[in-house]
Amino acid sequence: MQDQFGRKIEYLRLSVTDRCNLRCRYCMPESGVADLTHGDVLRYEEMLRVAAAACRLGIRKIRVTGGEPLVRRGIVDFIGRLAGLPEKPEITLTTNGLLLAGLAEELKAAGLSRVNISLDTLRPERFEELTRRSGLEKVLAGIEAAERVGMLPIKLNVIPFADFNADEIVDFARLTLEHPWDVRFIEFMPISADLEYASKDGMPINEVESQLRTFGELEALPYQASSGPAQMYRLPGAKGRVGLIPSVSGHFCGDCNRLRVMADGRVRGCLFDNEETDLKTVLRDGSDDQVLEELLVAAACAKPEKHKINGKDFMTPSRRMHGIGG
Repeated sequence: MQDQFGRKIEYLRLSVTDRCNLRCRYCMPESGVADLTHGDVLRYEEMLRVAAAACRLGIRKIRVTGGEPLVRRGIVDFIGRLAGLPEKPEITLTTNGLLLAGLAEELKAAGLSRVNISLDTLRPERFEELTRRSGLEKVLAGIEAAERVGMLPIKLNVIPFADFNADEIVDFARLTLEHPWDVRFIEFMPISADLEYASKDGMPINEVESQLRTFGELEALPYQASSGPAQMYRLPGAKGRVGLIPSVSGHFCGDCNRLRVMADGRVRGCLFDNEETDLKTVLRDGSDDQVLEELLVAAACAKPEKHKINGKDFMTPSRRMHGIGG
């Protein structure tokens, strides 16, 4: 499956829920949001059908996202069913880590290969300030559990903010000296314009890099597809790696290989593009798999050449991040 610009589409991000057990200030209001109704959300059987169709079209990696995917009942069994598809796609998951400690062993046994954990601070009081919830110790326990069962490399996704956690860049990077983890710094993306954080609050990735150079010379590592859009480096003597993702100041659109299927059955070719293709209707009206595959191909072909974040005609996405799939 290719888009109109010749990019090979091999990566599916599959959101299983828009619900979350945190209330991060840049993602969701304190009061939460009106959850999708039971009928609005795709059933696991429907999601499995979408995943199977996508794999027949060339998808080789599926990332399960949310909201927070681990809050949905039956997630371990669903991971196992995805891993059991004939094409044997790699199954990964993005989580906030709150529930990971209790599920890591089961998830690994079901076929989950790796996890990305979203964590923006290592300080309990800041964690509560940002997420409006407690639980940093649970997240850290989840990271340890994932490492213990062999979900390597652990990937920590950190969004740096100039006036919030800029003084923790070095602390996060230092984790790679003792652990075989990937700590990835991702520029803040303006998804939810009506919330507390805006583009101006994000820390440019070149400023993050400047802080990392206090460790000494950074070893630039060869590109690996498993690293996604990150440019990976190794600090002197480190067991793990640090990654820099310039989502705003630069872009990685030329190599974008993904489609995003949201929990309500709509698919996007680009995180920042409001064009969506409805899959739920054909999943429920008796249409055969050929129709489903044709819609996935159409969604891939509709991918824009690149995002327009820095352009005058940029429009904030019509959904917040928890609704698109992080």
